Amino acid sequence: MGIRPPPFSLRLSFEQRARLEEEAGDMSLGGYIQSRLFDSDKPPVRRRSKNPVKDHKALAQALGLLGQSRISSNLNQLARAANTGSLPVTPDTEAALLDALAEIHEIRRLLMEALNLEVEP
Repeated sequence: MGIRPPPFSLRLSFEQRARLEEEAGDMSLGGYIQSRLFDSDKPPVRRRSKNPVKDHKALAQALGLLGQSRISSNLNQLARAANTGSLPVTPDTEAALLDALAEIHEIRRLLMEALNLEVEP
């Protein structure tokens, strides 16, 4: 019994991963990438996606916004400050929280639209 090689890791942008997932359809991402690398002379077995993306441009835009944003880091800092009681609630703090909330709602709307899901008002 041979020794298994360690797994290979590859960093992709949100847009690159979205494109690969779109091209892979129902194939696993690893299986699709292997088929493209090692069986490039024959087309990969493509299956129709169970959840077709309605708008790939909107999906890439939303994923790009998520990648550029500091939302998760900022929310983590706010939660830490709230838990320690060191979060002063000033008009500036409230405005910043409302801005972050609006950004999250817009990202959610874009994702729902791109995934062809019903967008709530």
